[in-house]
Amino acid sequence: MQLETERYCGVTKTGTLSGEGSVECRFGGEVETVLVSAVELSPVRAEAEEGGVRIFGRARFCMVYENASRGVCRAEKAAEFSFKAMGECHAASSPRVKLSAENISLRREGASVYLTALVLAEAALYEEREFEYLSGGGLVMRREGIPAYSAHLVSGETELSDDFTTDFLGDILLHTSSALVTSARAEAGGLILEGEVNLCLLALKEGEPVSLERLIPFRIELPAEAANAGDAAEGRVSVKDVFLTADSDEEAKKCSLHLELSLLAEGCVYSEETVDAVTDCYSLTNAVKLTYSEGETVSAGESVSFTERISGRAALSSPIDYSDTLLAVTLQRAEGSVVVSSEGRKVEGVASATLLIRSADGTRRGVAMSVPFSVPVSLEGECALSMFVCGMSARQKQEGEIDAQATVKFTLTPIRSFPLRAVCAAEAGEAFKESDAAVSVYIPRAGDGLWELSKRLKKPPEEVLLSNPDLEFPIAEGERVVIYRSRESFRKGENLRRDL
Repeated sequence: MQLETERYCGVTKTGTLSGEGSVECRFGGEVETVLVSAVELSPVRAEAEEGGVRIFGRARFCMVYENASRGVCRAEKAAEFSFKAMGECHAASSPRVKLSAENISLRREGASVYLTALVLAEAALYEEREFEYLSGGGLVMRREGIPAYSAHLVSGETELSDDFTTDFLGDILLHTSSALVTSARAEAGGLILEGEVNLCLLALKEGEPVSLERLIPFRIELPAEAANAGDAAEGRVSVKDVFLTADSDEEAKKCSLHLELSLLAEGCVYSEETVDAVTDCYSLTNAVKLTYSEGETVSAGESVSFTERISGRAALSSPIDYSDTLLAVTLQRAEGSVVVSSEGRKVEGVASATLLIRSADGTRRGVAMSVPFSVPVSLEGECALSMFVCGMSARQKQEGEIDAQATVKFTLTPIRSFPLRAVCAAEAGEAFKESDAAVSVYIPRAGDGLWELSKRLKKPPEEVLLSNPDLEFPIAEGERVVIYRSRESFRKGENLRRDL
């Protein structure tokens, strides 16, 4: 048999590797009580290797503490780290890495304080894959258009600035930031990401820590040569660096803040192609053994963004009472996942923060607090979830209990998988024994379509219809199919090559 084959070649997500490492930083000086500590992680690069992905990153540690004279001070240091996420991987893969800090531990050694962060990494792997399929030849063939998606990875950095005025501040102690993409859309030659950055500040006001927030919208355009309007797309944005300057006017009791944010944007555009492949075939003269090729491509659906206000009784890491004064809420964050229950799909998670408190004796301390939440969602199937929490507040209505409120912003992006399956090879077997009867009557299976019926009869679909013009498909129970044979039809049948 003379068969023709073609190949589809595209980039697709082939898996995700997870790994963990740690990074440590030493602080000296007079640290009496650590009130709050934080770490922000930035990926520097990721290198795919046989057996895993080598991840290089940078950590910025921040610490706010009381000294021996009960003054509130701050310290900041950076450290670099690297570790390997192990698993099945090839050097030709292109990894996309997302970093997160699980927790920060503190230990003292003499006059030094060591902060250690557990770093978690997820490395999504993208790789070029080929899919071979039959495209023509001397068989009766059924063709189908199979959708296939190729991923085009894009990235870039941009700057974002903002100015605002607030009440007079004595000093900026700490700043943290998070970004949320609410819209990702492809246009001709580019990818546009829109969303918000939430910048949280911990500052000194009249000698006490206070918290401030600023929501800053962004719109980032990334060049993407392969992008066309309407292509599926997804993306994420992270804050790489924050440059903050403050100009305080003590007489006017005002403070002007200027922010410059360095943003790292990563996105993916999925170009669609219809593969005209042979999904089934048969011979009119011989048995045929078929070999199938299989694969999968991945694409993204349209993202859905929404906001929920949550509230509830907060769980606390240490007890409080009415003698404590609530000063500030800082380091707010949200974690969660999409779960399926008997009540439907929902996002379940927890919003957490550090509550700064001044005790009756004038000492300050930080108390971890968290509030669980459960939010119903309408999307079906696998979804990628991103979110951040803002506007978190706390009140002590009853002694020893904290009622917390927060706004959580969500973006859900459907992840869609498209299987590829087609005939890639055919091997001829034994020849069919031709019937000598001029007319045959065949009782088909109920529910058969034209293709299934023709394949069982070993006749071209056109010939079956020509002999049975009144047939309706799918076949009903009790139908009869008549096959006429003649010398001419035998000769035609031997040479007929048809594609359905």
